[in-house]
Amino acid sequence: MAQKLLAAFLLLLFSFAITVSSAQKSFRPKALVIPIKKDTSTNQYLTTIRQRTPLVPVSLVLDLGGQFLWVDCDKNYVSSTYRPARCGSAQCSLAGSTSCGTCNAPPRPGCNNNTCGLIPDNTITHTATGGELAEDAVSVQSTNGFNPGQNVTVSRFLFSCAPTFLLKGLASGVSGMAGLGRTKIALPTQFASAFSFARKFAVCLSSNGVVFFGDGPYGFLPNVEYDSKSLTYTPLFINPVSTASAYSQGEPSAEYFIGVSSIKVDQNVVKVKSSLLTINKTSGVGGTKISTVNPYTVLEDSIFNALVKSFVNASAARNITRVASVKPFGACFSTENVFSTRLGYAVPTIELVLENAKLSWSIFGANSVVQVSDKVICLGFVNGGKNPTTSIVIGGYQLENNLLQFDLAASRLGFSSLLFGRQTTCSNFNFTSTA
Repeated sequence: MAQKLLAAFLLLLFSFAITVSSAQKSFRPKALVIPIKKDTSTNQYLTTIRQRTPLVPVSLVLDLGGQFLWVDCDKNYVSSTYRPARCGSAQCSLAGSTSCGTCNAPPRPGCNNNTCGLIPDNTITHTATGGELAEDAVSVQSTNGFNPGQNVTVSRFLFSCAPTFLLKGLASGVSGMAGLGRTKIALPTQFASAFSFARKFAVCLSSNGVVFFGDGPYGFLPNVEYDSKSLTYTPLFINPVSTASAYSQGEPSAEYFIGVSSIKVDQNVVKVKSSLLTINKTSGVGGTKISTVNPYTVLEDSIFNALVKSFVNASAARNITRVASVKPFGACFSTENVFSTRLGYAVPTIELVLENAKLSWSIFGANSVVQVSDKVICLGFVNGGKNPTTSIVIGGYQLENNLLQFDLAASRLGFSSLLFGRQTTCSNFNFTSTA
């Protein structure tokens, strides 16, 4: 009798194990989440994913406009599930690879014969090189929008190997870059394809921020929620000419461009040459893009000088005293007569008037001025010179504590304005408790 009971119990336990295993395999997340940490020595935004078999944490620089994930395969890349993408394969076609290479050395990750290649790009140093296209396991956390959930794995995630020297200029301990750009093998599209959720992702930068892959809601403590109804939308544009360090002719840019029609400081229009604000369809020069690899917004020389002049004049009207400049900034001020508010220092408001002239992206003190010492703040914009490829590059500091949703299917950007207005920050996603 005891043996029969034991057998029945074991059978029940075995059935339960199969059920649990099946449930785990059939779990399909509606969204994913990864953390962001700002590296104080470089002002780069870092994230960590787990890759390979067995899985190991891989630290990466977040590159909003990057074409794909690339990692250093020369140093300590060990995985039983690494697969190079063979020339002529569907993987090569999906990645848009046009090269087929050989490697005159013993086979290893990053060095295999009859393998198609890509051009991994260090977009901080503007250095690019050849790298092997491959696939391996990648694991990240699922989310319900408010908490992280169970880990999920894409078993054959496409990425590019790169040589160790490409890491030069990146934060200490980093193994590569995580590209979120407009390509078929960037992180957002691969995750959306793997789990059949919306081709949307949202970025919220701060000292400890978050990236969501998939649709909202996007929740922050204490009980602040953003969804499609609480964001303002403007179209995303495709620059027909690549802005990468190296590219094939006819290749469009993977970066995210928006239409800025004018700039205002305290409601006064800044005089700017209008042709600089549009993308030249032949050369790809001009326009406005959003970047996480530029720590501050970079402006074409004439736009920079006009903005600084307008900001200085508007500050003087508020009795704010200009002081000696501190590099790399062009205008600095004493904090003596400047009040602090919920939205940062009470300095002139900068508005990027968008494609629809009724809409604007307002930049308040928390995003417009940088505290460089106890008594000095500086306008957090830098001069990009006289002939930059892109006239306005909205950088990381101006993005911090603003939630940005990139809707790839609808080709539009949703933005929240400064989260401080709702008494929360991008650091307030609840990573400490699970769904």
